[in-house]
Amino acid sequence: MKNRKILIATKTYPSISTKYKETVCTAGILLDEDENPLQWIRIYPIKFRYLETDQKFKRWSIINAEIDKNTQDYRLESFRINDSSIQFVRQLSTQNNWAEIKKYVLHLEFDSTQDIQRQGKSLGIIKPKSIERYFHRATEREWKVQQQAVLDQLDLFEQPLPLDKIPYKFYYQFTDKEDISHQYSISDWEISQLYRNCLRRASGFSIEEKERNALEKVRQKLADYFLNKKDLYFIIGNLKNHKNTFMIIGIFYPPLVQYEQLNLF
Repeated sequence: MKNRKILIATKTYPSISTKYKETVCTAGILLDEDENPLQWIRIYPIKFRYLETDQKFKRWSIINAEIDKNTQDYRLESFRINDSSIQFVRQLSTQNNWAEIKKYVLHLEFDSTQDIQRQGKSLGIIKPKSIERYFHRATEREWKVQQQAVLDQLDLFEQPLPLDKIPYKFYYQFTDKEDISHQYSISDWEISQLYRNCLRRASGFSIEEKERNALEKVRQKLADYFLNKKDLYFIIGNLKNHKNTFMIIGIFYPPLVQYEQLNLF
């Protein structure tokens, strides 16, 4: 393994794996020694909730870590990481309309999902030509039998906190720059955490009423607020066993800057 610098861009909500127990998929940008952006990378598996406190990297932080190519994954961006080697370097600023972060991220922008695939890639950031709608769908309310069995095997000293099953999936329907329409689910941990926070604060006498209130709060954030106040980009990646199936693994949302033409006369 080699020690490399990585800019952390996003991570997915934890999933239960019979092989790795609990893992997240982390996407970021591989940097050279001078912190110039080189390529998008995917780090999997990583037991994020089990990391030491000072190793739990935040979004838009630069870390040092030992990584190498994941030889069991055909995707060029897929790497393995030595969890114990993670060291925090610095946190990028969101000041000045996220200018510092944009220098890294938009340098590696693609035109569309098809553009990513034509270049033999499986991960990247795109800017939709238009976003038609946000919506949600109900999904399984409980972990699958095999997943629950993994959770049951973890004792109180292994498991940081119970891992909630999110009973909804969130989606954007959008058109890319090649005028192709997509409906992609959102697996960004931030959005799942948003739902959990809204549910915890929701008013109502029944779980159904609380969930309706929480879902409405999420809609207000992802539709009313994001679509009107943010300059949205999607960090998208495909599934290992379904290379043509992509999802939104991270939302890049700097402020929407309104340019006004000055009247000089």
